[in-house]
Amino acid sequence: MSDFILPDIGEGIVECELVKWLVSEGEVIEEDQPVAEVMTDKALVEIPAPYKGRVTRLYYQEGEIAKVHAPLFELVEDSNAAEVSNHNAAPAQTESEASAEPAEPPQAKEINSSAGDNASEDFILPDIGEGIVECEVVEWRVAEGDEIEEDQPVVDVMTDKAMVEITAPKAGRVTKLYHEQQAMAKVHAPLFAFIPRDREDEDDRPRPAAPVVSRETEPARAEPVSTGSRHRIPASPAVRRLVREHDLKLSDIAGSGKDGRVLKADVLAHLDQATRLPETSAKDARSAARNAVPPQPQESQVRIEPIKGMKAAMAKSMVKSATTIPHFIYSEDIDVTDLLKLREQLKPEAEARGSKLTLMPFFMKAMALAVQEYPVLNSQLNDDVTEIHYLPQCNIGMAVDGKAGLIVPNIKGVEKLTLLGIADEVARLTEAARSGRVSPEDLKGGTITISNIGALGGTYAAPIINAPEVAIVALGRTQKLPRFDASGQVVERAIMTVSWAGDHRIIDGGTIARFCNLWKGYLESPQTMLLKMG
Repeated sequence: MSDFILPDIGEGIVECELVKWLVSEGEVIEEDQPVAEVMTDKALVEIPAPYKGRVTRLYYQEGEIAKVHAPLFELVEDSNAAEVSNHNAAPAQTESEASAEPAEPPQAKEINSSAGDNASEDFILPDIGEGIVECEVVEWRVAEGDEIEEDQPVVDVMTDKAMVEITAPKAGRVTKLYHEQQAMAKVHAPLFAFIPRDREDEDDRPRPAAPVVSRETEPARAEPVSTGSRHRIPASPAVRRLVREHDLKLSDIAGSGKDGRVLKADVLAHLDQATRLPETSAKDARSAARNAVPPQPQESQVRIEPIKGMKAAMAKSMVKSATTIPHFIYSEDIDVTDLLKLREQLKPEAEARGSKLTLMPFFMKAMALAVQEYPVLNSQLNDDVTEIHYLPQCNIGMAVDGKAGLIVPNIKGVEKLTLLGIADEVARLTEAARSGRVSPEDLKGGTITISNIGALGGTYAAPIINAPEVAIVALGRTQKLPRFDASGQVVERAIMTVSWAGDHRIIDGGTIARFCNLWKGYLESPQTMLLKMG
């Protein structure tokens, strides 16, 4: 059985009213069949079934408030639903059948349990971004059998927009990982299974003593009955069954879990040590395979690497931008000598406040001020190219060569931020991008982009617009070059090259030249920005 977790149904929505159930308990439903209607503070939303199966439980009455990311209803997958139906229809056992030792059930696909544990729950991968239906499992932070705490990072997954960290919904023990690393996981499908700690604690509580039976009628036992009272060793039902199957004693196995809990890995290690056989668990085999050094390819071999995740998204968006937007390039030199001096003057005070002051906050603040004079640089076109949408705030993106590839997080409302506020956001987003942990929110809503190729040594470039934006600038490296001063003398100046790309459907050469001149003026005489700052 598997709980259907109510997904994100709107930005900022945390709960909704269960208006109407469209199914009932016990009913078999088809994939994508409407199951319930819920009402948010914005709209009436229809919730479909994730797969074919039998509804076994509805967690809310009509009119009650349902929580986002909490179970909405319980569903048995189609194959398991048939087994449940057959079990309910089976005839009563005969007296001889009832007295016989029950056989172990066959290994079947279990949606809501792992290794036979009825207390196990599936963690359903929630919506992790608008339009995201699958993601790549990049790295598991835990292994099967590990104890986890609430909100502990469990796995890193990669969408076509960002690296997302999935955390544990509650404390417990991981019983199954449903995907290998680099495999694709589906949204609204089980990602891993775990036993909540409160359920395991219930299982570990002492049970009432069994009634005394005579030796003639006492059934045979796989393990001897202990004499005298002793401390109960914590272990899950699955581990206890594994111990019985191998005719072991739980007290002989050293537990590596919390409070001495015996884990499945502890039992396997004990067996390996006892038999001295090269037997490992499937998890250990997978780990060894991942850590093994791959054979070095011969010169005649071609190494193939699939394009996926952010790289695939970037490839698609760049092709679309380059083939559908008529680009034109405009380049300029900017004298940043005075800007560098001002930055050096302000750095100590910024550092005293815990901020790292680079040139980027100045570039962004000057751009936000220039946009106020030329708002078309901060606009978007509709799909039919019949309307220009002038955006209310300047959200400046910065291209970062991060761990997951090139991504463009953006700083929201730059026109309202101070230089230190922008500096703090630049530092936060740069660190997040390089570690591959930028949130989807930081990637949405960009209005204009800066690409700092100069950090790697480039000068001029022909950048591709980050659609649906209409302009992008590439900053070249700063060089010390000779220039003539007002008296005609040659002096050393710090010169930075910049290259603009504009959407020629709505931006002409004159507009971008005038915009760039205004932006350049703020950077060459940074004190003039004081007159425009609110």
